[in-house]
Amino acid sequence: MFELRGAREEERDQIAKIWHTSASLPDVGPPQMPSYEVLRARVDEELASGWSVTVAVAGGEIAGFVALRPAENYLAELFVSPSHLGCGLGKRLLDHAKSVMQDGFTLFTTTKNARARRFYEREGLTLERESLHPRAGHPITYYCWNGG
Repeated sequence: MFELRGAREEERDQIAKIWHTSASLPDVGPPQMPSYEVLRARVDEELASGWSVTVAVAGGEIAGFVALRPAENYLAELFVSPSHLGCGLGKRLLDHAKSVMQDGFTLFTTTKNARARRFYEREGLTLERESLHPRAGHPITYYCWNGG
């Protein structure tokens, strides 16, 4: 069973670790994956600039997180620890995003990330367009959820 709750200050290291570990899986993150240290610094930077992070906790440990920018209707990050993939946690985090941003939102994923793309499409998101990642330059696919 997972508990969803707001992230705590002392959990930033764990959030960065899940982000790095999950994004390092084949075809998930950019071809030149940033180091843990770079992502850890980004967690602080993004939280300071408006991220709202919800974590999923199982057995006292963070198993996944979703980072939102509700004012921009944007789902910035959704990552589940590799050891918790396939158990419904991603759906719970995505459903949380839908409940927070009821009028809809956008997100993007690496185009090669077939697992994420199937997941988003199965959960009612619509493929919007393909582009290049704003930082790394690799192909990404934008999805939108129109609310409901």
